[in-house]
Amino acid sequence: MSDTLRDVRLFVAAYEERSFTAAAERENATQSGVSQHIRKIEDRFGVKLFARGGGSVQPTPAGESYYRHCIELLRLNEMANRSVERFGVGLDGEMVVGLMPTMTRSVLAPALARFVALHPNVGVRIWEAYSANLTQQVRAGELAFAIVPASTGTVGVKTTRFAYTPEVLVSGAAAGREHMKPVKLADLGPLKVVVPSGQNARRANIETYLASNGVAVERRLELDAMMGTLDFVASTDWVAILPGLMMAEEAARPAGPQAPRRFTVNPIADPPAGMDLVLIEPARRPLEPAAAAFLEVLAQETARIGNVWGERAGLYEEAGVS
Repeated sequence: MSDTLRDVRLFVAAYEERSFTAAAERENATQSGVSQHIRKIEDRFGVKLFARGGGSVQPTPAGESYYRHCIELLRLNEMANRSVERFGVGLDGEMVVGLMPTMTRSVLAPALARFVALHPNVGVRIWEAYSANLTQQVRAGELAFAIVPASTGTVGVKTTRFAYTPEVLVSGAAAGREHMKPVKLADLGPLKVVVPSGQNARRANIETYLASNGVAVERRLELDAMMGTLDFVASTDWVAILPGLMMAEEAARPAGPQAPRRFTVNPIADPPAGMDLVLIEPARRPLEPAAAAFLEVLAQETARIGNVWGERAGLYEEAGVS
């Protein structure tokens, strides 16, 4: 890598981490080395890119402007390199992708089965976590991409709409509700609701919906263990509000003596509730070919599985694999 591109990478890391020390750890450099590279850029242009002090660095207006161009420069450099590399090799290598439980429970298995059959030379690692952790890992370049709930933008991360999923009420089969019949939560009386913790991006949306629509809640129980939540709901009179994409298999499963239903799933109506899912990737580089190919398969399976909830659910934007 040329000295100029090295300077740019270190500047971008310092901008996104707001710390020369954290930037050095991210780029396998030393704190003094990062500082020297930044100083070299500043001396070259005769302008300060960061205000230093108090143990952190904050970008100046010049630094803000320079960053926007730097991430495009790094992205174009990677694209130029890969345009040449693809003439010599097929899809191989390794990638690490981040998915939240909404995706791993429903979409991952069929998507992964298709992908490994098409590209057996690609090593795939899937990291399951909630959105806050996945976002930080994407920004640090530890993940090729992740699928998370839509939220406010994060510095260093490119965001593209990926899909929509309705929220549904999930209760044990013994609850006595008619499976797949739309329900108005305010009419169901005080509910005992299992909710994710405040660190989960979905918690605020759930609480806003309950408060805004007069839904009485008798008790709340916080669980950030999705399989534990499902087992608990299946065996008690507690309920959960979960993404419909996650419960698509249960929604479509017919009842029968050979395969008794564990859950009753009811679309939430009057008003409906839903969640947009977004693709996030590091802003400073495009997707690797293998990651782009896996994203394509993941999107197709998301659309197929989401069709149980209607045309809007599972809608995929082609821009997500640019």
